[in-house]
Amino acid sequence: MITFRDRMARGSTRTGWLESRHTFSFGDYRDPLHMGFRSLRVINEDRVVPGAGFPTHGHADMDILSYVLEGALEHEDSLGNGAVIRPGEMQRMSAGTGIRHSEFNPSGTEAVHFLQIWIIPDRRGLAPGYEQRAFPESERRNRLRLVASADGRAGSVTVHQDASVYVANLAPGQSVEHPLAPGRGAWVQVARGIAALNGTQMRESDGAAIEGERAITLAAETDCELLLFDLA
Repeated sequence: MITFRDRMARGSTRTGWLESRHTFSFGDYRDPLHMGFRSLRVINEDRVVPGAGFPTHGHADMDILSYVLEGALEHEDSLGNGAVIRPGEMQRMSAGTGIRHSEFNPSGTEAVHFLQIWIIPDRRGLAPGYEQRAFPESERRNRLRLVASADGRAGSVTVHQDASVYVANLAPGQSVEHPLAPGRGAWVQVARGIAALNGTQMRESDGAAIEGERAITLAAETDCELLLFDLA
């Protein structure tokens, strides 16, 4: 069974410096029918204007992934980490027992467009942690590249959950297939472009929950970028 999440049905937050669209309930957007999918709790599509960002704030007991699509995102946290995240890089911040951080668009001219993803860890009270790795487009072109996993295999960042996250950049006419083991579910998020999921068209920012399917086929209609979450 595939349940599609239309991009226009998402919640939203708009301020003078932020435009955010919420696939699942987040902040002031509350929808009891969309509280997450399995261990996937948040997918926010954020756009931050030049020179602005999220002031220092706290999190606990959550693994937070940031994936930049355009621009750059500057990160600082209470562990002493400071970094700039650019397209093709995946950042993982484990909040665990508590962490404080800020996110800022360092550009004076260019907006930053990124996905903020929260995964519920398999246990509470973990030590806070941080990882950031680059995945060149050559590794994502017309294939599913593992970017996050429970065991950090294939050079992926580590999440504290039985979850595997893949990214693919597909050229028009190209396709990828992913088998889905019995009992597992998947979420597909179209970051850019147009693609078909098992024959049904999805457009940029659409999502879909998949359960009870033996395999997932993603076929590009335009140049596109896709995220696939394989979840226990």
